[in-house]
Amino acid sequence: MKFGVVTFPGSNCDQDMIDTLRDGLGCETVALWHKDRDLQGVDMVVLPGGFSYGDYLRSGAIARFSPIMEEVVKHAAKGGYVLGVCNGFQILTESQLVPGALLHNNSHKFICKNVYLTPASPLSPMTADLKENGVYKIPIAHGEGRYQADEETLKRLNDQGQVMFRYCEADGAITNGANPNGAIQNIAGVCNEGRNVMGMMPHPERAADAHLLNTDGLALFHSLLNHMVTA
Repeated sequence: MKFGVVTFPGSNCDQDMIDTLRDGLGCETVALWHKDRDLQGVDMVVLPGGFSYGDYLRSGAIARFSPIMEEVVKHAAKGGYVLGVCNGFQILTESQLVPGALLHNNSHKFICKNVYLTPASPLSPMTADLKENGVYKIPIAHGEGRYQADEETLKRLNDQGQVMFRYCEADGAITNGANPNGAIQNIAGVCNEGRNVMGMMPHPERAADAHLLNTDGLALFHSLLNHMVTA
C-alpha cells in the first residue's frame, strides 16, 4: 500500500503524517508538493492539517485550486483513496469531494485539545474494524471545524452510512457538551458515497505513538489498511 502526503504552503502536519505512515505503520510513503502533477502511483493521497495558503478567504478555499488537486480529483473519480485531516478535510469540502462545509467554531476561538470520538457507521474503511460504540481519544486543533450541511444532505449522509465519527463523552454518550465546535449532529468526519474519500477534523496521526502517551489513532489507521482495496 503506497501513500502520498501533500504539502501545501502553510501545511504543518505533513511530516507528522509521513512519520506515522512510514515509520509507525511501515507503509511506503512519498511526499507530494502542491504544484506536482504526478501522484507517483500512490493508492491513497493524504491531505494533512495546517493552514494552507494562510487560510485566507475560507480555510482550504485557495488550496482547492492547487495543481495537485486537479490530479487528486481525477484520482478520486477513478476510485482512488483520499484522506483529508483537519485542513485537509476543509480542502475536501471546498473541492466538493465530500459533502458539507466547515465553518468557524461556534466559540470563534481556536481549539487545541483531546476530544473523544465514536464511530457512527462501519461502512468506511477507516471505521470498518472499530468497535461498535467504541470511544477513541483523538486530538483536535482548529478554528474552523464546525461541520454543517443542509437537512437533505444530512439525511442522505445518515441513511447511507457516510457519517464516520461523532464527538462524544468519554463514556460514549453523544451530548452537546462533548461537541467542541458546534458541529451539526456532533459530526467529526464523513466520507463520500463511494467511501473512497474520507475527511475528519481530529488528528489520528497525533495519537499513534506511545511516546505521545496515546495510541488510539492506530486503530483507525489499521482499519484503513485492512479495508483499502487496490486493483
